[in-house]
Amino acid sequence: MSRVINTESTGKHRNQQMRLTAEMLRRLSVKAGLDDEARDMTATLIFSLRKIDEGIEASASVWDNRDYYMKAEELRQRWAWAGRMADELRAMVIQDRWEDLPALLAKLFPKVSDITVVKFTSKESDWAGNYTRLMAEQGTR
Repeated sequence: MSRVINTESTGKHRNQQMRLTAEMLRRLSVKAGLDDEARDMTATLIFSLRKIDEGIEASASVWDNRDYYMKAEELRQRWAWAGRMADELRAMVIQDRWEDLPALLAKLFPKVSDITVVKFTSKESDWAGNYTRLMAEQGTR
């Protein structure tokens, strides 16, 4: 019997979300001002960081189930920034503090500095409407 290889691992999804985060940061950093597209891109960043955070917890729980508690906790600690950053960005958006966006993006840049974005792979349709989706969550939380 051969090994079963999971091609849809949380690590793969995390890498995809990190790439999307890096791309959104690059795109936002060249925007001249705040417009609807920038709001959508910021919401996309929030959703991407949330997915990273959820994936970390899923990976850590696997380590916990195998009694590798220290490894699970190390993973949680190493990636705790993703959930915190998603919460900070969300609070900024909900409280309409868009003047804080450059400072928050500057805090996020070092986390993705090792990701090289040679070609943009995301299309506008990937982030269009995400701001509206994020604001709609406000009523459900």
